[in-house]
Amino acid sequence: MFELHKTDKNTKARRATLSTAHGPIQTPFFMPVGTTATLKSLTFEDLNDCQAQIVLSNTYHLYLRPGMEVIESFGGLHGFMNWDKPILTDSGGYQVFSLAKLRKIKEEGVEFQSHLDGSRHFFTPEKVMDIEMTLGSDMIMPLDVCAPYPCEKKEAKESVERTTQWARRTKDYFLKKQTEDKKQYLFGIIQGAIFKDLREQSAREILDIGFDAYAIGGVSVGEPVKDMFETLAWVEPLLPVKQPRYFMGIGLPDQIVKAVGMGIDMFDTCIPTRYGRHGTAFTHQGRFILRNAEHRFDQGPIEKGCECLVCQRYSRGYIRHLASINELTALRLISYHNLHFYIQLMKEIRSAVDNDNYANFQKEFLSNYGSELSENNK
Repeated sequence: MFELHKTDKNTKARRATLSTAHGPIQTPFFMPVGTTATLKSLTFEDLNDCQAQIVLSNTYHLYLRPGMEVIESFGGLHGFMNWDKPILTDSGGYQVFSLAKLRKIKEEGVEFQSHLDGSRHFFTPEKVMDIEMTLGSDMIMPLDVCAPYPCEKKEAKESVERTTQWARRTKDYFLKKQTEDKKQYLFGIIQGAIFKDLREQSAREILDIGFDAYAIGGVSVGEPVKDMFETLAWVEPLLPVKQPRYFMGIGLPDQIVKAVGMGIDMFDTCIPTRYGRHGTAFTHQGRFILRNAEHRFDQGPIEKGCECLVCQRYSRGYIRHLASINELTALRLISYHNLHFYIQLMKEIRSAVDNDNYANFQKEFLSNYGSELSENNK
């Protein structure tokens, strides 16, 4: 599944190939977020044009709409979206706790009301596995409990205990249901909020159960960025070297560059398209708001040297005009550029690791970008 090729000589940055049923993925990599089987304003042809290796979708949202009956009739999520590359699906646990109404956690699972129509549902670790097996995604996440920020240590400890209990049930059920002709890779999720002893406890317990790969969850939920990276510093030394490492929900470009240097392989965030829809573009010199009047007469591209279709064809001034008149095309163009920027950044990261030059790459990137590491990931 995971072939580790090398580790940068001056950092913990890694290069590997992650093999899946729908093709190999070069690490480190970024997963565009197609929560409801789509990226807002973009098509899967756009993802292919940008050379995206994988897409992420969400179990909670797909379960509610269009529903498993619909997706199963298409032979799974790949057929439904007409996407022939790998897919990772989140368990929907975070959405249950953040979006659902009147949720109630029990030993068996979590009862909740849909944020769409108030209908009642009950997720168990086993039911989430059934859903993700129906989806047919290549990498799947177990149902876990994400403690909010801020929270008392007692609440964080309860989330760790419940996550471990559910992880054990998930693993047992997964092994019973998994078939050789439909190989999926199951991740373990480490919780513990911002408490060092709980993070270490969660890591030990999840590793003891044993999974194909490991994710650090419960981050980017409002905590200061320094705490987010402190959490990573606690957990990373405990993770197996020869298995994938996923820092869930991260993040801004400088955060990704820093986390790669700390040994992380996988990232996801809706930031490229979300920021794009609000007129914000990412470049190697930082991010800026294209709606601002200063760009009215700018005949240059969003970023000089960028090879994306948008930068090859359209000027900042024209895109700013489209944005100022609320033309939907502007949001699509900026989102496309942002997605291309993220995927190109991961290529640059992989090249730097290949050349044992990651420390210099990281220093130069953060200097040029104008690091936002003091900011939260919103």
